[in-house]
Amino acid sequence: MSAFNDLLGLLLGPTREPRRGRKEEERLAALRARRTPEVVTELADDEVFVFGSNAAGQHGAGAARAAFENFGAEWGVGVGPTGRSSAIDTMSGFDTMLEQIVDFLEYAQAHPETTFLVTPIGTGIAGHKVENVAPFFQGAPVNVVLPQVFVDAFDAQ
Repeated sequence: MSAFNDLLGLLLGPTREPRRGRKEEERLAALRARRTPEVVTELADDEVFVFGSNAAGQHGAGAARAAFENFGAEWGVGVGPTGRSSAIDTMSGFDTMLEQIVDFLEYAQAHPETTFLVTPIGTGIAGHKVENVAPFFQGAPVNVVLPQVFVDAFDAQ
């Protein structure tokens, strides 16, 4: 995974964070400690629901259905942001999913004002193992909130 993290670092570039005050540091620490709930029923104004989809954007089950019914995911759009949600294609193969995770992390890095609640993408209907998907989120920006199962997979490494 370190090769992937090296590649991700090159893609995202060096981070030069401005000096922050104590309240901002406390806010960031709380955000880093936050986990995506197992079931997301509502979003704050600055939050986006991130879910696994298929390329055709047929959001018929699981988190994709929740995104469609509750958070503005558009039927027929299987990749990227729509409404208050963002789709990652998890059904077109592992390499496609990996590319889209990298694209999503770049997008999240470029939108620090938004908090992204990531579901355990790829580990349901797509059938990927948590321990294979989670490491790709390990270096995620602070505004990307991860499910506990991904964090547990980091700790198991």
